Amino acid sequence: MTDIVIEDPRWEEAGLDALAEDAALKALEYLGFPVDGYEIAILACDDARIADLNAEFRDKPTPTNVLSWPSYDLAADEDGARPHPPPPPDPMMGESLGDIAIAYDTCLREADAVGKDMADHVTHLIVHGVLHLLGYDHVRDRDATLMEGLETKILGKMGIADPYRG
Repeated sequence: MTDIVIEDPRWEEAGLDALAEDAALKALEYLGFPVDGYEIAILACDDARIADLNAEFRDKPTPTNVLSWPSYDLAADEDGARPHPPPPPDPMMGESLGDIAIAYDTCLREADAVGKDMADHVTHLIVHGVLHLLGYDHVRDRDATLMEGLETKILGKMGIADPYRG
């Protein structure tokens, strides 16, 4: 399901392979999508690399925690509505949902700043990224409420506290 390219070796020590696979599977399962056949590419990088990507794709030359590039435009037509579903996976070829990049430095800094476990924070960000690949967003108010609610429910099923409280 997840294909991880590790550019920053600190991600290996953090166990990103297992965290990302579990987070992606739980997000798809919660939303009722098949877990077999969908693929997600994840770039595990540092702040310098994600700042370059953020500048190139979003005209924001600063580091961020996570970026995503969906394979399909699945965005909902109305604020607060569920996005369109992705195409079903081809049993022989698989179906790419898109790419995610995640920056070690920013993730660690954010987790430390609020006293969160790094693994829980990274799991949240992977779930967040997967939801973006599935058409969820947080630009419009009701879309943000829907996305945050889903994140909280998925993480709760994984035994991780609501990231938007306290």
